Amino acid sequence: MKKWFIAIAGNIGVGKSTLTELLSGKLGWEPFFEAVEDNPYLADFYRDMRRWSFHSQIFFLSRRLRHHYQLLQRPNSVVQDRTVYEDAEIFARNLYQQGLMSERDYRSYRELYEVLSLLLPPPDLVVYLRASVPTLLQRIAHRGRPFEREITPEYLEQLNVLYEEWAAHFKLCPVLTVPSDDLDFVSNSHHLDLIVEKVLERLMGREEVVFR
Repeated sequence: MKKWFIAIAGNIGVGKSTLTELLSGKLGWEPFFEAVEDNPYLADFYRDMRRWSFHSQIFFLSRRLRHHYQLLQRPNSVVQDRTVYEDAEIFARNLYQQGLMSERDYRSYRELYEVLSLLLPPPDLVVYLRASVPTLLQRIAHRGRPFEREITPEYLEQLNVLYEEWAAHFKLCPVLTVPSDDLDFVSNSHHLDLIVEKVLERLMGREEVVFR
């Protein structure tokens, strides 16, 4: 029986952890969750992004690379909450473009990321959860993490732009885009079943998978 490795990608508050849990339960696969509360820099980062951006991103990168390597060693199929690629291609890139990470720090970060990511095989599939800023803000408010209260709509929109660009050009493995504004996979079991169906179709090699 083939072992699968899929990763859930998407903006802050889109529902990655929830979908990771639900998919792993439906498929009987092992879930691996994003380290959020473990990051000792995160609260400081949201208060002063310019000062703490490099520290926070290095923590996330090192943790994600370790998780990615560990997932490849697992004997069974796994679902990962957030990918290592998002740390560099979305969050670090956005911080640099907004002037919140210096060019020196960004170049050092990119060099580390590019060398290490070349050594790791990619997932079999990336599931990209796409959502509008109003949906993201609603879900962020609902989960009520104190350190996320300062996140602005402008910041989320900047990340959304980068996510769209990244998902359109990512070539290391297939990407399945889920329209999260329209699919309530938490409360609607039929929506969850639809996502599971489309994930399996994509893993089995179907070139085009469309949500209807």
